[in-house]
Amino acid sequence: MTVQRMLNMIRISLMKNGFQRAEYMKKKNIFASMGENCFWQPRNIPPESKLIKLHDNVVIASEVLFVNHDVMHHVFKHMENSEGHYRLNLGAIEIGNNVFIGSRSTVLPGTKIEDNVIIGAGSLVTGRISAGGGICRCPC
Repeated sequence: MTVQRMLNMIRISLMKNGFQRAEYMKKKNIFASMGENCFWQPRNIPPESKLIKLHDNVVIASEVLFVNHDVMHHVFKHMENSEGHYRLNLGAIEIGNNVFIGSRSTVLPGTKIEDNVIIGAGSLVTGRISAGGGICRCPC
């Protein structure tokens, strides 16, 4: 963790609401992009925040986890009979307009949540999610 990221996390953890945190994060260019009227309830900053785009009117509830990569390649490249051709799985995350992501949800690499979507609390979100019948691989 960089010193700057740690200082930013301390700063946002002291703010009293998610609108203040979102404005601070937008001002500091924490994400690849961040639209207007966002609400950021978590008191942390995702490690690869520059791979995350938030559009307008996005609400992120508490303890939402954004995962932009995994490290499975470390396991596979050290296995017997492995050819060592495994790479880091790294992917951007994009959140459209008018999106709510419920508490303790996990958003995986390469996910795109389109406009006007509600993600229920505790969901595991991956792939492309669209309003009105989109695919959601949630544990519901």
